[in-house]
Amino acid sequence: MPVLDHGPRDRKQIALTFDADLTALMRRRLVSGTVKSYYNKALIDELRALHVPATMFLTGMWMEQYPGITRQLANDPLFELGTHTYDHRGFTKHCYTLGTVPRDQMLADVRRAITELDQLDPHATRWFRFPGGCYDATALHELAPAGVTAVGLDVPGADGFAKSPQPIIKQVLDHVQNGSIVVLHMHGGDNAPYTAQAVGPIVHGLRARGYQLVTVTQLVSRR
Repeated sequence: MPVLDHGPRDRKQIALTFDADLTALMRRRLVSGTVKSYYNKALIDELRALHVPATMFLTGMWMEQYPGITRQLANDPLFELGTHTYDHRGFTKHCYTLGTVPRDQMLADVRRAITELDQLDPHATRWFRFPGGCYDATALHELAPAGVTAVGLDVPGADGFAKSPQPIIKQVLDHVQNGSIVVLHMHGGDNAPYTAQAVGPIVHGLRARGYQLVTVTQLVSRR
């Protein structure tokens, strides 16, 4: 199973990517009213206002929670959608506090998310992202039949649990280079509350340096 961590280093292009996590615990927070939403509409509105192409990685559980929004994103030519497992459990042991998908369930978990996306998005990609960026040779072997390409990163946006937009902006602008894949989060809520406020300055900063913002597909295309 192939893994993509960045694009060509000889082109001034960068892919901004956004993960939409939803776990069983996060869903309980929604049901109880502790969190109003795990759809960061302000972020999507900002990306649209700035005409920023982006690749979104959605968990199956998130798509089940927000099928209408998933369809809207799928129909927006700015965006492309990939998968992020079903419920954001880890594919190695000790992947932060995510829990672990048993080896004999890995393929079914990923295929469940693919099926969900295919039902909602006529343009669904086969891009896939491991939760927490955690994988090993076993996970790659087990998922090979799924026909996906794992998209990693070379610039973590560090927006999860950030206390303000400024560290996110600095993290991205300090570390990008030609071909970078930047990981941020689209679910907002209590897990990534400042991404929408950070993305505008990030986009303006990158464009001021002459970077073109593209989807992952565009990043790796041989034009």
